Amino acid sequence: MFSDKDIEQIKNKGIDLADVNAQVSRLKNGMSFSDLVAAATKGKGIEQYDDKEAQEFIDLYDTRQNGLSIVKFVPASGAATRMFKFLFQFLQNFKPLKESIKKYAERKNDNLIEIFFNNLEQFPFYDAVISTIQKSNPDFENLPEGEKQVQFVKTMLDQNGLNYSFLPKGLLPFHKYTEQVKTAYEEHLFESTLYASSNGKSNLHFTVSEKHHLYFKKELSAVREELESSTNTKFNVSYSYQKEATETVALTLKDKVFRNEDGSILFRPAGHGALLENLNDLNNDIIFIKNIDNIVVSDRNIAVSNYKKLLAGVLIEAQEKVFLYLKKLDEGNLDDTDFKVMALFLRYRLNVPISVDFEGFSFEEKTEYLKQKLNRPIRVCGMVKNQGEPGGGPFWVKDNDGNISLQIVEFAQINFGKRDQQGIVYKATHFNPTDLVCGVKNYKGEKFDLTQFVDPEAAFITTKTQNGVDIQALELPGLWNGSMAYWNSIFVEVPLDTFNPVKTVNDLLKPVHQVS
Repeated sequence: MFSDKDIEQIKNKGIDLADVNAQVSRLKNGMSFSDLVAAATKGKGIEQYDDKEAQEFIDLYDTRQNGLSIVKFVPASGAATRMFKFLFQFLQNFKPLKESIKKYAERKNDNLIEIFFNNLEQFPFYDAVISTIQKSNPDFENLPEGEKQVQFVKTMLDQNGLNYSFLPKGLLPFHKYTEQVKTAYEEHLFESTLYASSNGKSNLHFTVSEKHHLYFKKELSAVREELESSTNTKFNVSYSYQKEATETVALTLKDKVFRNEDGSILFRPAGHGALLENLNDLNNDIIFIKNIDNIVVSDRNIAVSNYKKLLAGVLIEAQEKVFLYLKKLDEGNLDDTDFKVMALFLRYRLNVPISVDFEGFSFEEKTEYLKQKLNRPIRVCGMVKNQGEPGGGPFWVKDNDGNISLQIVEFAQINFGKRDQQGIVYKATHFNPTDLVCGVKNYKGEKFDLTQFVDPEAAFITTKTQNGVDIQALELPGLWNGSMAYWNSIFVEVPLDTFNPVKTVNDLLKPVHQVS
């Protein structure tokens, strides 16, 4: 039971009391696991194109591009703290006067720290850190080696230094060029000009945290003029925050609503699935989605940009057929051949299994059935070959009504306690790099309400720590998982070169993040 004060707090957040009660119930009852039927593989859920076919899709996109409203949607609210996890541990545990980095690495079984210090000058922030240190400590070069190493890391991370641990990934120095250092944010601006612009304009939308918003705007002001001049492109950049109304409650391990010290209910950000609301606010024909840390240096960026055009071309080709079929269904001048063609298109192009009873449906029933299946948002997702990366992948999944569909499933959604489910995962050949192109308008040009295509059963329950207390936290269905469960999906194999995330700071040493 919630008190009047609780209800007022809930109301002020823009959340329905019924939704909060549903969250509590879900946390108490546990999450529902996905029912995997099979891994999606080449020819069975994942499409693969030869060079000629790929070029045809790229050409199709090129011919349509300037007639479309395009936006690049970049989730960018995540703090960089996790990138530096091993460096925080280093500051806590390293004994600079008693051991070397090598000895520390052996003692803590930490090879990341050796890699970091052995390649220090290759990091894009090296010069900035050294310059900052020398301003406050002119005698830095005379310090013992261990003290210099501690000073370097502290200057990187601490509030009194460069404060990188506070910044989001998007505003960290990512790539060092001859004349300048560029952030991931600036690289995304440049990348948008390669495939996500229209008529010399690039629209980008970044989801950011409120505390970082001003920093992003300052970065745009600093780089806009030169970048617009060099790319002959005007940038229209917008931002949004994760909405308070998407936050969720948490429970203690004794199933009590967790409260702050002042007695108020703790509401937590509900994972990237909460960004569906932000995505739903966009009103563009084509939406590219890509994570902020999956960006490479400019010459490599140019090389892989055609794969984004490939995905967009696949989307346009499928979407144009969908729109054609829906208009025919509206007109009603159809015969059995038309119905069969549409059913085959759904089955083999949009990966939508058709009811075994379809042939026995009446004319009106077939018309309504096909309309309901075709008139949905469409997503085309790049898939890379599995390299043992943690995270989600493409699977055929059965829902509670027995319907089978193509889904991106996170490992947290899979019941590894069941041998058959475990076996399906081990047969998976591809991995989701979060590389999507979305069509969110219907055949009449009206935008879909994306909240109507979510599977609420695909929510996550995780264990977190809040003020030293273990809690059960609820995350909304992931943006490209349960939040898009009832979209029509096409999965396309793309090269591993298109997937280059920066999970730890050492990833910036990889060739794709180094200017050759």
